[in-house]
Amino acid sequence: MKAHPLETELKRKGFFRIAGLDEAGRGPWAGPIVAAAVVIPANCNIKGLDDSKKLTYAKREELFGKIIKNCDSGIGIVSNKEIDEHGLAYANKLVFYRALENMKNCPDYLLIDGIGKYTFDLPYKTVKFGDSLIRSIAAASILAKVVRDVLMESYDLMYPKYGFKLHKGYGTKLHIARLAKYGPCLLHRQSFAPLKTFVHGSRNT
Repeated sequence: MKAHPLETELKRKGFFRIAGLDEAGRGPWAGPIVAAAVVIPANCNIKGLDDSKKLTYAKREELFGKIIKNCDSGIGIVSNKEIDEHGLAYANKLVFYRALENMKNCPDYLLIDGIGKYTFDLPYKTVKFGDSLIRSIAAASILAKVVRDVLMESYDLMYPKYGFKLHKGYGTKLHIARLAKYGPCLLHRQSFAPLKTFVHGSRNT
C-alpha cells in the first residue's frame, strides 16, 4: 500500500506523527470492542498492509508482529459491560481514546476509519474505507482484529458452550443455536436487541 495523497498533504503542513485509528468488534453480540492507534515511522515500509478483513489469519499474524516491532502503537479495550452501561456509540469513541492513551508518544494528527464526530484535543479527519486506503489505518485494523480474536479465543476456554473461538461473538447460526440452548452468559451484550430474545437460561454460565 502506497502513501495516500492525504498523508503527503498533511506532512507538507507539518504533521509528521500521523496516527491511524480503527476498531474491531462493534457488531458482535458478545465480547469487547478493541481499537488500535498506529504511527508508522517515515523510514518504515511494511509490505502487505491492507484492511484486516481482506487478509488471511496467517498474514494478519505476520503483519501484527512487524507493526508492533516497528511502529508506535496503542491498544484500547471497552468491555461488553461498559457497552451495556454507556451504549455502543459512546463505547466506540471511548475505545479510541484508550488506544491513544496507551501510545508511547502522542501523535500530532489522527486519521480515523469510517465516519463520525469526536472531541479529541488533536486535529483529526475521518476517512471512509480508510482501512483500505491509509497505511496507518490498515495497520490499526490489523492490530485491533488480532487482539480481539485472541481475546475471544481465550473466552472460548472460559465459556466453551458458546463457540466463541469460531464466531468471535457475531450473530452466526451457531451462536444463535447456542444462545437458544443455554441463554446468554456474562460476556454477552445484554443491551443488544437480539439478546432480548434469549431471556431464558443462566447469565452466569
